[in-house]
Amino acid sequence: MPTPNTPLKIGTRGSPLALAQANETRDRLATAFHLPGEAFQIVVIKTTGDRVIDRPLREIGGKGLFTREIEEALLSGEIDIAVHSMKDMPVAQPEGLTLDTYLPREDPRDAFISLDGGSLAELPEGRVVGTSSLRRKSQLLNRRPDLTVVEFRGNVQTRLRKLADGVANATFLAMAGLNRLGDDDVPRLPIPEDEMLPAVAQGAIGIERRLSDDRMAEMLAAIHDHDTGLRLAAERAYLARLDGSCETPIAGLAELTGDTLRLRGEILRTDGSECLSDEVQGAIADGAELGRQLAEALLSRASDDFFDWK
Repeated sequence: MPTPNTPLKIGTRGSPLALAQANETRDRLATAFHLPGEAFQIVVIKTTGDRVIDRPLREIGGKGLFTREIEEALLSGEIDIAVHSMKDMPVAQPEGLTLDTYLPREDPRDAFISLDGGSLAELPEGRVVGTSSLRRKSQLLNRRPDLTVVEFRGNVQTRLRKLADGVANATFLAMAGLNRLGDDDVPRLPIPEDEMLPAVAQGAIGIERRLSDDRMAEMLAAIHDHDTGLRLAAERAYLARLDGSCETPIAGLAELTGDTLRLRGEILRTDGSECLSDEVQGAIADGAELGRQLAEALLSRASDDFFDWK
């Protein structure tokens, strides 16, 4: 077991939200094994995605931008585990690492943020909305082609500051992030999933470890949330079949009711001019296969140029 002299090192990005997620992981492990907080060390690792904030993600490499340096530290032994926002995680993992622990999922919905507190439907024609998410941009333009979308990179605090500075009239944030940060004073309106389907794995925290580290496997098993794991197995299988990245507008959400898993999915043209959606239901144990089935159903309806940039 870790001790204050030999602490368990938790790797994370350095944003307030990333630190909140790392602290939640530490607290859950400390409670599960009756360990003092000093038996853990939070190690902040700056990723390429954190350093380069003046360009869209697609121009600098996609999802791995928020994980690569952290995974390199994990492989080298600099840290013992890595804590990630699952919506940032590529489907493929580096050899020698595994991702099999998830904390209970937070609210997966998007939140619409405007300083006047209005809703998206009430936003006047021609207003400017800031977002760095291609999914959100495409969904917004599909619903409101009269609006202008501008690039809005940065963590939650940076984006709120840009909003206050008048860079845009409104933006989107994840409800999960606002809840984890305790930002109750931020005026937000949760957007129902049937109006704006969230990103795959939005609201979920994943904990990555070295595949050969049996000690960590045993510790992490004590804090793994089984239902979140089942939901993400379906969602990430769906994403994998679609070859999803930050360059493709893809949304998906799995929900459990009794022994049944319901998986909804949506793909969009990058300019929002076309949106294809579908859903599947089946046994929870068949989640990954349901994910692949949903992806195939959507792909069968999409033209060859569906994901081409416009």
